[in-house]
Amino acid sequence: MDNKYIKVVLSERTIQKRVKQLAKQITLDYAGKTPVIICMLKGAVYFFTDLVKNIDLPLTIEFARLSSYKNGTTSGDMELVADIKEKIEGKDVLIVEDIVDSGKTLAYFIDMLKKKNPASVKICAFLDKMERREVNIKSDYVGFDIDCGFVIGYGMDYAEKYRELPYLAEVLDPTKI
Repeated sequence: MDNKYIKVVLSERTIQKRVKQLAKQITLDYAGKTPVIICMLKGAVYFFTDLVKNIDLPLTIEFARLSSYKNGTTSGDMELVADIKEKIEGKDVLIVEDIVDSGKTLAYFIDMLKKKNPASVKICAFLDKMERREVNIKSDYVGFDIDCGFVIGYGMDYAEKYRELPYLAEVLDPTKI
């Protein structure tokens, strides 16, 4: 995409290098275990795919989707659109998320998961925006801390567009993209 209304903030090369570092750390931390790794759809799908390809462990993958959007705007009410099917009682769970900002979505999902009695629940976030945190959520693995505004690419979208970009870009003027 050649657009003067976006600014690349993370190159594809930088992203892939960091994903491999995270996968190596997760491999070490979960040695001897078979974690259930949950992809939070839709935004985390690219990060999740690259991450699990680089984790050198037996694992189980799952997918979940939550939404707080109705008619294009956030309602504040969480809706579980797609739940995991795997039984997680007594298992180690790693949630893979694209971006943690307010933390509300993850807090809601973690509360739901804990009712299923997993051995542990940890978070791996591609991006972390601590200054936007509204609830007490801390990621165990973080790709990048960012403070820039609205971002697209590597799974993140603007009106369901631009997820396929292999880099992360800040949107400078959303009315022009």
